[in-house]
Amino acid sequence: MVWSAMTMRGASAAALLVLVALVAGARAEDPYHFFEWKVTYGTKNILGTPQKVILINGQFPGPTINCTSNNNILVNVFNMLDQPLLFHWHGIQQRKNSWQDGLPGTMCPIQPNTNWTYHWQPKDQIGSFYYFPSIGMQRAAGGYGLITVHSRDLIPVPFDPPADDFPVLVGDWYTKDHTVLAKNLDNGKGIGRPAGLIINGKNEKEASNPPMYNVEAGKTYRFRVCNVGIKATLNVRVQKHILKLVEMEGSHTVQNTYDSLDVHIGQCLSFLVTADQTPGDYLLVVSTRFIKEVSTITAVIRYKGSNTPPPPQIPESPSGWAWSINQWRSFRWNLTASAARPNPQGSYHYGQINITRTIKLSTSHGKVDGKERYALNGVSHVDPDTPLKLAEYFNATNGVFQYNLIGDVPPAAGTPIKVAPNVVSAEFRTFIEVVFENPEKSIDTFHINGYAFFAAGMGPGTWSPQCRKTYNLLDTVSRHTIQVYPRSWTAVMLTFDNAGMWNIRSNLWDRHYLGEQLYISVLSPARSLRDEYNMPETSLRCGKVVSLPMPPSYAPA
Repeated sequence: MVWSAMTMRGASAAALLVLVALVAGARAEDPYHFFEWKVTYGTKNILGTPQKVILINGQFPGPTINCTSNNNILVNVFNMLDQPLLFHWHGIQQRKNSWQDGLPGTMCPIQPNTNWTYHWQPKDQIGSFYYFPSIGMQRAAGGYGLITVHSRDLIPVPFDPPADDFPVLVGDWYTKDHTVLAKNLDNGKGIGRPAGLIINGKNEKEASNPPMYNVEAGKTYRFRVCNVGIKATLNVRVQKHILKLVEMEGSHTVQNTYDSLDVHIGQCLSFLVTADQTPGDYLLVVSTRFIKEVSTITAVIRYKGSNTPPPPQIPESPSGWAWSINQWRSFRWNLTASAARPNPQGSYHYGQINITRTIKLSTSHGKVDGKERYALNGVSHVDPDTPLKLAEYFNATNGVFQYNLIGDVPPAAGTPIKVAPNVVSAEFRTFIEVVFENPEKSIDTFHINGYAFFAAGMGPGTWSPQCRKTYNLLDTVSRHTIQVYPRSWTAVMLTFDNAGMWNIRSNLWDRHYLGEQLYISVLSPARSLRDEYNMPETSLRCGKVVSLPMPPSYAPA
């Protein structure tokens, strides 16, 4: 069925009645925010080639979700594309609620010409995040937007309120249609290099006239930067201004100052800039890193009353891996600041917790049936027709997936790649060390859904227990995405205390598409609502579970 305007209004009104009923029972401290998104294609000429872009309510980027810790977010998504659709809320932990995570392993997709409403909370979270369409290569066609989560009024923030809060959604951009990129990968080809960079959906000309950012002399501004691309690490800097780092993926940081900052794919951070220079125009500059042919984009920052063009000399980006690694080592968790809760961040002493298990994940790639695949520990993930979480919940895993096809250590070199759903089980509430090894010649970044982790260490070569001697066990930043440099390792530590089915993935989206991901199943033995919500009655069903009866409810909390 095709949605007419009347049909959409009727569906929206019906949904609103349900939501109003929900609101009536909501606690006063957890306000509700309602969004209605009509997701369509539109033609845009961003980098010189007219192309199909995913729009939300006619916008690209999509609307900002601006909220406060613990707010209830309801997003009614009308899929007016010609493909199934899901939105993933990158960095939102979805506590007890992987039902809303928006990935093919946890949810059935929203089919064309239908709608479905997400309901989630940024539970005990603050900071800068973003959302994007998660099926196939749709992420390369736009459809992304910023999520800003503010601290509650009574929770102190370790810096004065800025004069304004500026979004910087920046990333590489391809002019090929996302379906063409997917077809190329399906046929064993690559996606090549991006055509260039864009900021907030705009090219350099559009980001300069009119100016993208307007400031007043003497005031301080917050820039929220997210690398929303699919291929390239970026370096961000502002002409003649210093960047004071204050937040990184939901954690307040020690407020070190920098001339520039590397932001890897999938990462977000906030820095403050004080307008302390001679009034005029200045450039926010973003360049690719670790790619031979450097791409650069600029956006104009205009002081009030300025009629002076930006200085002609653009500050150069740093070069080499060592600079980037040393900058990562300078990032520190602000131990005395409160984040979403009143207690200081540093009251959680992660370095004093005993490690119960070490999972070492090594990436690899090779030909399977003549086509390129990427893998973790020798298994290249594919999404089954029945989402993994639903198959698990309905006790219908037979014929859908098997647990633990991979071990906690990589297989011997040369082991053939197996293509299958890649699901690892983890014991609830255990403190686990996850080591990512990247034997490739190019950088990778990894994200763990449902959690924030402590990136304790990184170094060259392969990891061994001796590497723990180099860990920062005091104040590394709690975050959700971390880079792994070429022919190097990165170790993260976390407590798996969020029951659900959670994706661990490469953020290089061609590698992700070709299998460099897995899911980790975390089940509460108590089967209690204290630990995980029941599957919502409104959840979409597909695959093997379409006609199965709803399983018994989890025990009351």
